[in-house]
Amino acid sequence: MELNAKPRSSQDKLAEGMIPAVAYNKDKNVSFAIDRKAFDRAFRQQSTTGLFDITLEGGETFPALVKTVQMDKRKRAPIHVDFYMVTYGEPVTVAVPVHTKGKSQGEVMGGLVDVVVHNLSVVAPGPRRIPQEIVVDVTKLNIGDHVSAGQIKLPEGVKLAVEEELVVISVLPPRLSEGEAAAEAQAAQVAGLVAAGEISEEAAAAILEGEATVEEVKAEAAGETTEGQSEDTEQNEG
Repeated sequence: MELNAKPRSSQDKLAEGMIPAVAYNKDKNVSFAIDRKAFDRAFRQQSTTGLFDITLEGGETFPALVKTVQMDKRKRAPIHVDFYMVTYGEPVTVAVPVHTKGKSQGEVMGGLVDVVVHNLSVVAPGPRRIPQEIVVDVTKLNIGDHVSAGQIKLPEGVKLAVEEELVVISVLPPRLSEGEAAAEAQAAQVAGLVAAGEISEEAAAAILEGEATVEEVKAEAAGETTEGQSEDTEQNEG
């Protein structure tokens, strides 16, 4: 994607509709201004994986990738762009979006496909060989299955820049309903009370079976403790 730019220094006043930008690598750093609308339109199409051919007015043209974009949160428009200069034919490390295709067996059973890594870091053999996306077929995955980085088929010449064991996609069990979530929370609370010695296992069973509430059991236990203390006091006085 071609992008026209005007050289500028930090002291130069920006023309209307232009935003400041910088492009750099380990050897050089170039400041310039670009048209906000033209950049925004192009960036929405190709994001951080698309190559920009930046042409400086009256000067050179160089390929670059978007590194970061500073946004005006209120207007949702770019206000500053950092580009990273690349060289044709040289390997480049870039984070590529991960997408899924198909409906997994786990989803059919009520599970949920979780994309753990939304952007996978890879090394492309050159700027023009950067994949726009990485698509993973999840149709055969069951609940509890996962796809690691090393299991993903990459385009020819593209290599991983992360550990092969990194989990990229997993299939989670069905989400609990409100009632199931409440029951699970109550079971955890009751187990904690038993472990702390605040209620007996018999009382815990009564709570879980719906025969009593936690408040009723705790109040009863507190009453028994008070009665026991009173009897001990009477025996000591006697």
